[in-house]
Amino acid sequence: MRYVDHVLQPGETIRYVTGMSWAGFLPGLFLWLVAIVLLVEIAPWSQDSPALKLGGWIAVMAAFLVGTALLIKHWWHRFAVEIAVTNRRVVYKEGFVRRHTFEMQLDKVESVEVEQSVLGRLLNYGDITIRGTGETMERAEMIDRPIEFRNHVTAG
Repeated sequence: MRYVDHVLQPGETIRYVTGMSWAGFLPGLFLWLVAIVLLVEIAPWSQDSPALKLGGWIAVMAAFLVGTALLIKHWWHRFAVEIAVTNRRVVYKEGFVRRHTFEMQLDKVESVEVEQSVLGRLLNYGDITIRGTGETMERAEMIDRPIEFRNHVTAG
């Protein structure tokens, strides 16, 4: 069961739920592609010196292991982050064992800023900053469909 389902108040309904973008998997997948390309190219190295062959295998393993670490890290981050808009508030939860949450009433939200790179616009992800009344400001990075998120917050 999602975190937001646990913290709903009586009469409160969920309008929109989002999380981390799938685009965060791209660096790890790119490194896996590099490892495959290097692996295909190792066969010609085997005819050369043993040191060159060993260097090729080290490069393949390094690309594969770092890519795997990046993929696992992003998967865990996607699993551990929830962002929801209800008819009353914005709810953000990050973490699984150690948790960071913030909740802001919709009538206390002054603005929602969206930052998207060119790649972010193409793949529909971006960073959001929610500014509340007073000194309150929260930022979430690499959020899936940030414009749609902003529209649900500002429509309330």
